[in-house]
Amino acid sequence: MPEVDAVDIGLLIPEWPAPSRVRAWQTLRTGGYSSAPWAGFNLGDHVGDDPLRVAANRAALRGCLPAEPCWLRQVHGTLTVDAGKAQNFPEADASWTRSPGVVCVVMTADCLPVLFCDRQGTVVAAAHAGWRGLLGGVLESTVAAMTCAPGNLLAWFGPAIGPEAFEVGDEVRIAFVKDSPAAAGAFVPAAKGKWLADLGALARQRLNRLGVTAIYGGGECTYHDSARYFSYRRDGQTGRMATLICLE
Repeated sequence: MPEVDAVDIGLLIPEWPAPSRVRAWQTLRTGGYSSAPWAGFNLGDHVGDDPLRVAANRAALRGCLPAEPCWLRQVHGTLTVDAGKAQNFPEADASWTRSPGVVCVVMTADCLPVLFCDRQGTVVAAAHAGWRGLLGGVLESTVAAMTCAPGNLLAWFGPAIGPEAFEVGDEVRIAFVKDSPAAAGAFVPAAKGKWLADLGALARQRLNRLGVTAIYGGGECTYHDSARYFSYRRDGQTGRMATLICLE
């Protein structure tokens, strides 16, 4: 395989007013070692890609980070773990840390990745929020684990499937509206019995309800930007991107 360095892998730095000691990264699908249908910078080791290519991609990413990320086995649940104490790829959908050099990470290919930090730069977290996790309370679980005032938190939304592409059944809308009537505004009628859901709007509503109002990012659609993003809804068999955060 050809050598891949930090310039050749798809990597973005989130734009948000986080404290200087907070470091964050968003990977893209560009660069890397994987071939179709996982081309190219696939970081998911559970999607059928060649394990050696995934390992090479993760090694290239590791070269940009202070430590190996705390990889999770994501299950669309609500469990949040301490990334500094987690071992053996815990089954969880969010992690947090107050320890410098510990890297929190979530992987996505349409679901919404959400990063958090406090304004003082003492705690960070990363959450994986698909509709099931959102409805179940993964963002609420993450904010609670950070044990600081919600109004003191900043949040950043990474790339996710956009509101013009995320079609769901009537049962999804009913469940969200039952939980909060305001959620009705995040759904637009589509085909009979179907709705177009705004994942970002639903996440924003839930964070606002907690008292988290400083929210940045969002608006990048994984489904419509096939050059930069993996999308499970668009392609079925595909790779995964990573959204990462740590304290210096």
